[in-house]
Amino acid sequence: MSETLDEYLGRWAGTDPLRQAVRATVTALASGTAAIAALVADGPLAGELAASRGVGADGWDDQKELDVRADEMLLGSLAGKPVAAYASEEAELPVPVTPGAPLIVAIDPLDGSSNIDTDVTIGTIFSVLPAPEGVDPVSEAAYFQPGRAQLAAGYAVYGPHTAFVLSVGEGTMHFVLDRAAGTYRLVKERVTIPTVAREFAINMSNHRHWDDRLRLYIDDLLQGKDGPREADYNMRWIASMVAEAHRIIIRGGIYLYPADTRAGYTQGRLRLIYEAFPIALLMEQSGAAATDGRTPILDLVPERLHQRVPLIFGSREKVERVSNYLTGPGEIAERAPLFGRRGLLTA
Repeated sequence: MSETLDEYLGRWAGTDPLRQAVRATVTALASGTAAIAALVADGPLAGELAASRGVGADGWDDQKELDVRADEMLLGSLAGKPVAAYASEEAELPVPVTPGAPLIVAIDPLDGSSNIDTDVTIGTIFSVLPAPEGVDPVSEAAYFQPGRAQLAAGYAVYGPHTAFVLSVGEGTMHFVLDRAAGTYRLVKERVTIPTVAREFAINMSNHRHWDDRLRLYIDDLLQGKDGPREADYNMRWIASMVAEAHRIIIRGGIYLYPADTRAGYTQGRLRLIYEAFPIALLMEQSGAAATDGRTPILDLVPERLHQRVPLIFGSREKVERVSNYLTGPGEIAERAPLFGRRGLLTA
């Protein structure tokens, strides 16, 4: 049989103390996601998982029953592990776990929760960071580290099968849950995202709110083989970012969730620390890219725990092309001279 997640991490960690701490943390989180997968598989038999429990930590997003239960399960999985603090989308501030431990964790316990009641793929996204010296690990400031400081990042997707995609900084690995054995097994040790894929994911209902440069990029795709790209493209939109990321991991393409002119969206919508950072690490470690439209996501430094950011990720050539539309002069500016007087992705 193929190698288990813990066996793989044991081989990777060796006797290095920090790597051993990462191994213990990731395997604990994986155990938590396996428990969530079982809960998700029960659907309505497990109760009203899509029932509203109020709003999330930032007072904006609707919080579902499964959001809360997933958060509790993941936090519980880390009890006694080498994690000093746990920051979640579901809580305003980090909470302590194991005092003096060398790591901190940031997590979106249940991404895509608007899809819970429709049996569409949802998932968990996580980031593992070093506990910074001289900073209280349970403070927000402990998480104000650039994305390249991540020691590990990954996600689980709960679909027809449960996949666990992970990077510890040495490529991206793809595991699948062996339900009978209750463990994840390695199916691909070095993921390489395809460079050629004629798919893009964006919420077209927001077309009128976008910056003109971004709208031009999408309009060029929609013209297909009759337009400047001279090829037909398919659009996807699942409304579950982790599911979109997994599709790109498997078959390439590009995902765009830009900022726009609506209230609450002018600085982007997705969270930098526990959504954009981990996905960006997985993309770069798979030969792809992630940006806010100007800057690689992993080069950003957060200023708030629940900070939002525009997010574009996928096949490197496609991400670079979007960046050229958003920031480059030349033909694009000539086609729409007003661009010189407009903002880019952020207000």
